[in-house]
Amino acid sequence: MSEENITRISIDGKEYILIGTAHVSKHSAEQVKEVIDAENPDSVCIELDEQRYQSIMEGNKWKEMDIFKVIKEKKATLLLMNLAISSFQKRMAKQLGINAGQEMIQGIESAKEIDADLVLADRNIQTTFSRIWHGIGLKGKGMLLMSVIAGIFNKESITEEELEKMKSQDMLNSMLHEFTEHFPKLKTPLIDERDQYLSQKIKDAPGDKVVAVLGAAHVPGIKEEIKKEHDLERLSEVPPKSKIPKIIAWSIPVLFIAIIAYTFYSNPEAALQQTISWVLWNGALSAIGVAIAFGHPLAIITAFIAAPITSLDPITAAGWFAGFVQAYFVRPKVGDFESLSEDVFSVKGFWNNKVTRVLLVVVMANLGSSLGTFIGGADVVRLFIQNL
Repeated sequence: MSEENITRISIDGKEYILIGTAHVSKHSAEQVKEVIDAENPDSVCIELDEQRYQSIMEGNKWKEMDIFKVIKEKKATLLLMNLAISSFQKRMAKQLGINAGQEMIQGIESAKEIDADLVLADRNIQTTFSRIWHGIGLKGKGMLLMSVIAGIFNKESITEEELEKMKSQDMLNSMLHEFTEHFPKLKTPLIDERDQYLSQKIKDAPGDKVVAVLGAAHVPGIKEEIKKEHDLERLSEVPPKSKIPKIIAWSIPVLFIAIIAYTFYSNPEAALQQTISWVLWNGALSAIGVAIAFGHPLAIITAFIAAPITSLDPITAAGWFAGFVQAYFVRPKVGDFESLSEDVFSVKGFWNNKVTRVLLVVVMANLGSSLGTFIGGADVVRLFIQNL
């Protein structure tokens, strides 16, 4: 049995065997089966939380998605980002003739075959996202989103040999160093904290011999962290939401309304110009956003009407209304949900599939409205100052 990418650790008479994998590598999946069959461990730990485990076990459940519910619960952007990130991994996996996450699926199957305890060792993905989003600041959020979007539509192919090189210690340390330079605050919740969480779950796994199937990036950290004790409850805490964004969200519309109201009192003609500017910038840019997403003509009109109003109401958004209209008049069919996992492989597929088209309409309407709020708001203030 090849010992490449395998790390063996013994602590207090208990043996831990860490398999460092690439999530879209055929060799990784084969190695997982080989190691578990040869070692016959008491427990198999996999780098999944309950949510991702259920997703893998249930397979493709897109047909059950309620697109109206997604819009109503403000999950359109999150779902679109998840689909986009998923498409990047699936595209690489398809190129190499393997299912994304096949090494985790193999770990689950091999654990069942030898009747070993299966331990879901990773932290809840939503907790990780919350801690990342809370800690990177406004600039970091913008940089992260641009980085993800750039990676999604990168058509550059990668070979199996390159994937295997990525699993070597030197390459990993180099990658993590570069990662930390670009997003220093991102490494803590994404890598370091999860190293601590994973190591504690692996250490607490039942039996005297434990095999852990892990992304290679976590192996160096876990080798060190498994020697320590970690508080899983503390690592699972979700940061409290800041009240500042909510205060700002309500303050801006109140300020704009007050400015326009005062201008109406002192100079009705200037106030009319302010109102027209606000409506045109908000409505036009939101409508353009929907048009870019190839939205239905009525969805474009809806965005134009809704944006100037919803920009003054932090509870609602132009994308909601445009998305509802799009979903109603261009209702996704069963075939759209069935082909979703394939369509997200390409930019063209994102725009052509009726499910992602609805999500794009929501996101683009909101982006246009946000830009319109900034430009229209600046013009409102300019006219106010001119007429003081």
